[in-house]
Amino acid sequence: MRKGALALVACALLGAGAWWWMQGDAAPQAQGASGARAPGRVPASGAPSAAALPGGATAPGHTASGRGLDGMADPLLQPGLRDALEALLHAAGDVPDPQALKQRLEGLVDQHFAPELATRALALAQRYVDYRVALGQLRAPADLRDPRALRETLEARQKLRRQYFEADEFDALFAPEMALDQATLARLEIEHNSALSPEQKRSALQEAEAVLPAEQRALRAEAVAHVGVAQQTAAFHAQGVDDTTRHALRSAQHGEEAARRLARLDLEERDWNARLDRYQQAQRSTPDAARLQQLRTQLFSPEEQLRIKAALALRTQPAMAAR
Repeated sequence: MRKGALALVACALLGAGAWWWMQGDAAPQAQGASGARAPGRVPASGAPSAAALPGGATAPGHTASGRGLDGMADPLLQPGLRDALEALLHAAGDVPDPQALKQRLEGLVDQHFAPELATRALALAQRYVDYRVALGQLRAPADLRDPRALRETLEARQKLRRQYFEADEFDALFAPEMALDQATLARLEIEHNSALSPEQKRSALQEAEAVLPAEQRALRAEAVAHVGVAQQTAAFHAQGVDDTTRHALRSAQHGEEAARRLARLDLEERDWNARLDRYQQAQRSTPDAARLQQLRTQLFSPEEQLRIKAALALRTQPAMAAR
């Protein structure tokens, strides 16, 4: 399975935003037919507006649904917080390093959070930057189809999140996706459990589905659809299917607009892999660290540079598995 398809599968299996070791935690996620993005590329246009967040949520400071330890509503820790932080990072644009990004956030935070929340929001946003950088250093699972490996990766991600955020911050930022992550992993474990009969598997899968709220069930169904798209793309790669045939098959199955998006993903993936090829060849041919850094800057954006190590590590997995 090629790396672009792996990104799609991992994102679908682990829920929205779980593919940060390659893609960025809540920055634009790899998607399937509903809106594909290239592995390793994070377009600035992907961040949501703080004034109009998905699902009707609004930016912190404009509603009061979260509650603090004293039982009073906390206007910062409420639905939409994570999207608002991402919108703030989007507004900062491409910045050479995390420290420079934090400094730029200081001049932008008032545009995304209410004045009385700006100081707290800035401190949280700066820790969020550190968290995203640290998360980018996590190793990808050795086998993205292995439920145990995926669970270990999720646990490592959760542990890292708790290092950077207090309990109430953790809940406000990440709780909505946790139930979906756990339910999806439970399904994978059930499906891979050879000790269960087909009937037992069906019953266990129904129970796993029943614990999710209706909204989460809809999200999981979309994730499963993304897996199907990723598997189809992987088959295209393996079979060497040409672009014209890919478009015809995708259009018939997913619709014309989705086929166009997936075609763009194919092109962007090829571009990403071509740049990785060039950098990997340079690594093998020169020990000059300064020249390699110059090439990194030339070929990759600052955010992409955070993911080069993980991307190259993924390339070694087929060879390691064959040993």
